[in-house]
Amino acid sequence: LSMFSELKFPVPWGHMAAKAWGPPEGHPVLCLHGWLDNANTFDKLIPLLPKGCYYVAMDFSGHGLSSHRPAGCIYHFLDYVTDVCRVAAALQWRRFTLMGHSMGNFSFSYCFISPQFSFLYPEMVDKLILLESIGFLLAPEDTEAWLKSKRRVIDRLLSLEAKQQTPKARSPEEALQRLLEANTHLTAEGGAILLQRGATETPAG
Repeated sequence: LSMFSELKFPVPWGHMAAKAWGPPEGHPVLCLHGWLDNANTFDKLIPLLPKGCYYVAMDFSGHGLSSHRPAGCIYHFLDYVTDVCRVAAALQWRRFTLMGHSMGNFSFSYCFISPQFSFLYPEMVDKLILLESIGFLLAPEDTEAWLKSKRRVIDRLLSLEAKQQTPKARSPEEALQRLLEANTHLTAEGGAILLQRGATETPAG
């Protein structure tokens, strides 16, 4: 397992990078690095692990060879969980082992990404391996609300990205009608005022 291959997955702001060891048909294991690290965290460990697995160590956004998010964007912990969703989808993995290192016991932004993903998407994780981590703790009364709200945010974002298309050109009348249908509190005059600044004119409409 000393030999590895480089992987790259497109995302809206660039790409996610990863490196992979082992046979692609082997049991999938996704490896997540810790605070200010990158996929090379696992270089010395992977050769010591069982040979029949396919190990993919990803670089989180802004780390290693992955693209940075646009300037001014905050790296929130949910963004890292979403990174895991994106890489798993790109690999077409429906169920896999998740191995996470540290994830920064010193910063909540990085805390517990592996356990959080497992908590949000338990149907996708067959085994969770934590290296130098204290797990993910929630008060019992907060568990269900946290799960529903955070998973809804991630799923909605990924769904919108998957449907991303070139904006459809409409006539000014059609554009106004669509705006009014989506905002029933608006008058036609108010909608027209908003469209002056909220729409872009092209040769097609």
